Amino acid sequence: MDPAWLEAGAPVCVWVDITSPSSADGALLADTFHLHPLAIEDALSALQFPKVEFYDRYLYLVLHGVDAGATEGGRFATRDIDFFLGPTWLLTMHDGQSRSIAHLDELCERHPRILGEGPVGLLHRIVDTMVDNYGPEIDRLDTNVTALEEQAFEGEQHIVRPLLALKRDLAFLRRVVIPQRDAVGRLARREFPTISNEMAYRFRDVYDHLVRISDEAMIFQDRVTGILDAHLSAVSNRLNAVMKVLTVMSTIFMPLTVLTGMWGMNIPLPVFPGGEHAQFWWLLGMMAAVTGGMLAYFRGRGWV
Repeated sequence: MDPAWLEAGAPVCVWVDITSPSSADGALLADTFHLHPLAIEDALSALQFPKVEFYDRYLYLVLHGVDAGATEGGRFATRDIDFFLGPTWLLTMHDGQSRSIAHLDELCERHPRILGEGPVGLLHRIVDTMVDNYGPEIDRLDTNVTALEEQAFEGEQHIVRPLLALKRDLAFLRRVVIPQRDAVGRLARREFPTISNEMAYRFRDVYDHLVRISDEAMIFQDRVTGILDAHLSAVSNRLNAVMKVLTVMSTIFMPLTVLTGMWGMNIPLPVFPGGEHAQFWWLLGMMAAVTGGMLAYFRGRGWV
């Protein structure tokens, strides 16, 4: 027999939060809440991307919150939270600590009226807090992109690695935010009977925030791609300039090598005026003339 608080129309709102769920918790979900085995399997898995599914008596929702511990280390990461929403109860499951859950837990202790809003109202407050926590992370990513742009303009050489790391973070952000936006959008459109019109309006505001975050993630990704392309183009231009100098030097030394090779052979060659000791200076003068003539020709063609 189901507990009284599981029955529709019960005058209470029950919130059950499970931290670091195990296989023993899976038995609790099956025996007490009568959840579907596939939903239990997804909830106990290590990582699930955002989604929303409707079962006969409850709504299954997976969303991602920013992992504060990972962002302090300079990289972007998220932690998924599983929500099971019933008519009079809300079940949350997550691995480790969640800032949003801890904040709402403290808030409910100080203001018991929050539970009086019902499980859907509690769900909205948690989801809204989770989305608000994306704000500082978006600001940090914006700061990193701007700093890398300045380094690229200043000709910084070693920015490829941080650019690729930032691009990886932005790609992960989009992979999380876009399906999360779609899941919350389904709540805002009231596709499920559990969501009332009033709650749909509230979820619409959360949906607007997620749309803005997804748009900013796309803009950041385009900016990072532009920085990377500009940096690679600058490196290519510098390499071309170096190759041009080396090519000019090689071209100039080719006739000089011919001259020194000819006058270094052990066969009779034309003797320049001034005697035997003047041959070196004649040869050096010829080499200087050839070098000057080639440089003048290159400059006239615009090659140097």
